[in-house]
Amino acid sequence: MKNQLQLIIIALFCGFATYAQVDSTQVDTTIVQPPKAWKLKALFGLNGTQSSFVNWNAGGRNNLSVIGFISASADYSKNKWQWKNNLELALGGMKYLDSTGRKQGLQKTDDKIDFATNLGYKFADKWYASFVGGFRTQFMDGFAYPNDSVRVSTFMAPGYANFALGIDFTPNEHLSVFLSPIATKMTFVMDDSLANAGAFGVKDAIFNSNGDVVSAGKRFRGEIGAYFKLTYNKEVFKNVNLKTRLELFSNYANNPQNIDVNADMLWTFKINSWLSASLNWTLIYDDDIAIRDAKGGVGPRTQFKSVLGLGLSYALKNFKEQ
Repeated sequence: MKNQLQLIIIALFCGFATYAQVDSTQVDTTIVQPPKAWKLKALFGLNGTQSSFVNWNAGGRNNLSVIGFISASADYSKNKWQWKNNLELALGGMKYLDSTGRKQGLQKTDDKIDFATNLGYKFADKWYASFVGGFRTQFMDGFAYPNDSVRVSTFMAPGYANFALGIDFTPNEHLSVFLSPIATKMTFVMDDSLANAGAFGVKDAIFNSNGDVVSAGKRFRGEIGAYFKLTYNKEVFKNVNLKTRLELFSNYANNPQNIDVNADMLWTFKINSWLSASLNWTLIYDDDIAIRDAKGGVGPRTQFKSVLGLGLSYALKNFKEQ
């Protein structure tokens, strides 16, 4: 896994560097020009940090970290139809440069595959009847460091898919507020050991007295409930862009008062045509996921991640920001 992660990060860096060296004046825009009804936008970023310590009284470990990300959207609007698509990819790792770190190898710091789509038909001013779908998972195995011998997650374990029919209020191209009384949330755990352990809310395995599996754990869990989604994407100040999303889900059949939350906020700060800074906050709460905290307690917990980066970025778009 560690070697795979290193190869993927190196490939992402090389692909980004190669792409950045392309002379756009040599591209035949008559071929790649999309239809006018489409608005396409993509932000490619590669952030890194390096820390070293010599006789540093406060302590610390020499380390090197790299995070690559892609944030892309493809929006279609014509007559009374609109179709919005968004893709978020991120992968990063850290390597400690001391003797212990060299044995541990590369440790994952960020890992995300997140796709969302929204197809709507306008039935009134700023109002759409919409179908919304989404998919989330990760690229690589995940471990609860410093223990790197037991996987706690992997590709499609978990994997999440959701589909919903409802009403979408879109006052402008930057803001969307969607509400659905009929939605489904599907959880996939496509790994035997994690499924048998009942990870991420699936039904766990049944074992006999010898510890052998009598009935394997389920790899799938389906839920029906109500769904709310808010998205906002705009350059709020000059060279400062805010992209945020809030998703809420309530399971009608099991503790509907316990709302699942998935919130994501990405700030990007453009320094010049190549350099940028980014700040990403992610908050997740799922009543069906049992997490062991620092005190040893096990149960539903609020998950929070903050990633601050400074590095290279390159944006592509076929339209001018409003």
